[in-house]
Amino acid sequence: MTFPTIFQRLDEIINSRKSGNPADSYVAKLLAGGNNEILKKIIEEAGEVVLASKDGDKKEIVLEVADLWFHVLVLLAYHNIHPDSVLRELENREGISGIVEKNSRNKA
Repeated sequence: MTFPTIFQRLDEIINSRKSGNPADSYVAKLLAGGNNEILKKIIEEAGEVVLASKDGDKKEIVLEVADLWFHVLVLLAYHNIHPDSVLRELENREGISGIVEKNSRNKA
């Protein structure tokens, strides 16, 4: 299982649930709740990542980052953005200083 492959499969599953019944599907429920509900969940999961990191619990960090990434994939699907767009952006940034990359966005 490669990193992009699992994102591809999750993206397909998440998108297949867009038309699902919110009573039967967690993803359908999130998507039906709209952007604000998805964003609340991302904030919640990000906070849990921070707390797990603060505690230094590696297993909990992995579990919480998985939750966060999943919910970010739901957000991408909500906006009809394929995860490959994000992966391509990361590839474009490879080898570029984070400071240089950030400054290039501020000038645009």
